[in-house]
Amino acid sequence: MTDLRDGIRAATARLADAGVPSPEPDALALAAHALGVEVGEVRRLLVLGGRTLPPGYAVLVDERARRVPLQHLTGHAAFRHLTLAVGPGVFVPRPETEVLVDLALAELTRLPSASDPRVVDLCSGSGAIPLALKDECPQAEVRGIEVSPEAWAWATANRDRLGLDVDLVLGDATRPCFDDWSGAVDVVTINPPYIPVGAVPIDPEVRDHDPEIALYGGSEDGLAIPLAVVRVAAGLLRAGGLVLVEHADSQGESLPRRLRATGEWTDVQDHPDLAGRPRVTTARRSTTTPG
Repeated sequence: MTDLRDGIRAATARLADAGVPSPEPDALALAAHALGVEVGEVRRLLVLGGRTLPPGYAVLVDERARRVPLQHLTGHAAFRHLTLAVGPGVFVPRPETEVLVDLALAELTRLPSASDPRVVDLCSGSGAIPLALKDECPQAEVRGIEVSPEAWAWATANRDRLGLDVDLVLGDATRPCFDDWSGAVDVVTINPPYIPVGAVPIDPEVRDHDPEIALYGGSEDGLAIPLAVVRVAAGLLRAGGLVLVEHADSQGESLPRRLRATGEWTDVQDHPDLAGRPRVTTARRSTTTPG
């Protein structure tokens, strides 16, 4: 057994030497996981002293030093008010995606209070976006679609554990879906694969552990898959309905420009994430038919 203070101090140094971006928070999170408590309790125990860490803690620290994602080691990721189960085979939700959820919720609050808005999430991954929207806007009818069987299994497990009434289907978001809602959806959210082909991520956690199907956008500019999914969104949305698309910070001008060029969208805008980087494009379904 290792003293709690000494163990976390040594783990922090080890993770820092390995280039982990947040060594102390990760050391604390792994200690909480090893002890079966919350991080706040670990901080309290550090003040009190006299507590030891189980032998498995060192194994967790070794894995994190090898840049296995923290979320894979603890088995969960925080997203807004939810704790989602994640692991190999599913994209780990990122804090910057919460900006997209904020924008979608703002749109839903602008709809008539008597309505039960319809929301579709395309490329659902772990279920982070559709589940968060249902959690924070219970009156909405929410559906989602995910192409990867592994990710879909994580999403449905999260839905069932959280008890949120979201229809999650296995399918390709670049092809027409939810035909019974065609032209009748209020909001479509999309967090597609958008990394340009050949632009390999620097972070080992992303490069080596996030599934490639969730990363690469299918073209040199990374927009082939996002634009194909947006075409599906156009068929789902009612006139004036809103699409929200997350994108790489290098696509803050190119994606809005491509949407404007289709003639299917009006009020095309781009929005920054909390770090001030271009992150989410929004656009309204045109009331006129292009061409």
